[in-house]
Amino acid sequence: MSSVVTMPTAAAAYDAKAVALIRRTVAADTNDDEFNLFVHTARHLRLDPLRRQIFAFVYNKDKPAKRRMSIIVAIDGFRAIADRTGAYRPDEDEPSYEIDPELKGPANPAGLVKATVRVFKFAHGAWHRVTASAYWEEYAPVTEQWSDVVRKDSGKTWPNGDVRYDVVPAEGATRILKLDTSGNWGKMPRLMLAKVAEALALRKAWPDDLANVYAAEEMDRSRASEVLPSEAAAEGATQERLERIGAGRTILFQFGPNTPLEPVEIGRIADRVREHLHVLAGDPAAVRAWEMQNRHGLREWWGRDTSRDPLETKKAIEAAQREVVA
Repeated sequence: MSSVVTMPTAAAAYDAKAVALIRRTVAADTNDDEFNLFVHTARHLRLDPLRRQIFAFVYNKDKPAKRRMSIIVAIDGFRAIADRTGAYRPDEDEPSYEIDPELKGPANPAGLVKATVRVFKFAHGAWHRVTASAYWEEYAPVTEQWSDVVRKDSGKTWPNGDVRYDVVPAEGATRILKLDTSGNWGKMPRLMLAKVAEALALRKAWPDDLANVYAAEEMDRSRASEVLPSEAAAEGATQERLERIGAGRTILFQFGPNTPLEPVEIGRIADRVREHLHVLAGDPAAVRAWEMQNRHGLREWWGRDTSRDPLETKKAIEAAQREVVA
């Protein structure tokens, strides 16, 4: 059995260590069948798990009868899929919001009613605007709680004959709506709702490419209702492991046509790129091919690194594409 998993994105190949890293991090809770399905889906969508474009979330891990896996695509993954069609253009305007001040409270810190996002698709010789709206009450991870509950005989029995009880609101109990703030919904509510709206718009514009593909923000409500505190802590531990190994501080690049992707620390990218440009000196076509092969990584670096390194390196790449050895 081969130890290399080939990913179509930029002709990248993952060796056994990279596959193990994917299994430990973005697909940590999957069993063998679920992991194989996850890798197959990532390959089919041409998305990179190690860049957090796609990841797996397992519900009810300890309950075999209810266990299920959801494959989640980050909004950057949605954009990458649309961009590859060659018919996608993002809206140059910001998302629009409907706000009701009377809704402001712990369960809705910004008083949001809905967010609306537009994307553009080129078809039949013209650009067409595709609009979608996401409503706070439908997607925000708000759960219902009660100020007082009681155990009530459900009228059923467990297999051993014991009485089965359900937890129900006590008489006169107050209904409390609580927003899950373990993620970013409490800190950046507009951004999170806009991501849902954008995912809806992209799926509406490209139904074949994005069928059954869901953004993390679309799944947050169901996750909030099903994830136990212990599971949330485990997920937090996974994030800590990612940080320790450098995920989030690295970007994947490929420095050869048949070499695997490798994570490069943001502070070292400029040096690595310049070293590779030296190897390709005098071959503008090879430089252009390398830039296309790594265009997503370069874009991510240019967006995340606020130093002058990305700009200077971009100039060096452009100069290398014009350079011809006599």
